Parts: sequence; structure tokens; C-alpha cells
Amino acid sequence: MHISGIHHVAIIASDYQRSKRFYTELLGLAIVAETYRAARDSYKLDLRTPDGVQIELFSFPAPPPRPSRPEACGLRHLAFRVPDVDAAAQELRDREIAVEAIRIDEFTGKRFTFFADPDGLPLELYEQ
Repeated sequence: MHISGIHHVAIIASDYQRSKRFYTELLGLAIVAETYRAARDSYKLDLRTPDGVQIELFSFPAPPPRPSRPEACGLRHLAFRVPDVDAAAQELRDREIAVEAIRIDEFTGKRFTFFADPDGLPLELYEQ
């Protein structure tokens, strides 16, 4: 098998409109397509990062909450590459999004920090 990269990451939102605004207006991800699936009473929003990775944002009626943060089984966090972690973190703070202190990855020496989406999903800014 030859895996050539990540195609998409799927996220289920508790409040679809709030999460749609967060990922498109705050983080600036591009909308590829938005579909309402009546049989599931669910929206599916396809988003794209500048490097082509897709994020699927779903809504479902009454999804269960994430059991714990961040060490629950399953997706631990989603990391976004940024050229300047200080500038990106400050943009979030300017929009009243809580951002953790910037740390250094002990294995790569790269700088990173965490923040959360509206449902508490841990998101990382990783400087490259």
C-alpha cells in the first residue's frame, strides 16, 4: 500500500451554524460544497485547507459529547501548519479565542500551541 497523504478529516458539530462560522470565517477555510441530507436530518459541509486537505463538517441530531479532552480514544487533535505561530495565535486571541502558551516540540524543535473549536475539539497550530 502507498498512502500519498491525508484526503480528509471528519468532524461532527453540536451546533452546525456556529461551527460553520468558526471554520470558515475565523479559520478561513474554503467551502467546497454544502449538502443537506433530509433522510439523516444532517448537513455535510466540505471545507478545504490551502494545501488541499479536506475537512468534512457534519451535523447530526443530538450527537453525544466528546468523553474527555484530549486523551479520549479516537482523534486526539487536528493540527494546522502555519508559517508564524505567534502571529496566528495572536489572530485567535484578537478574536477572543483562548490559546495555550506556545511550546516547543521536544522531538522536532518546532513551535506549537493549542486552541479549541466551539465543541472543544483540540486544534493545534504547528509552525513550519
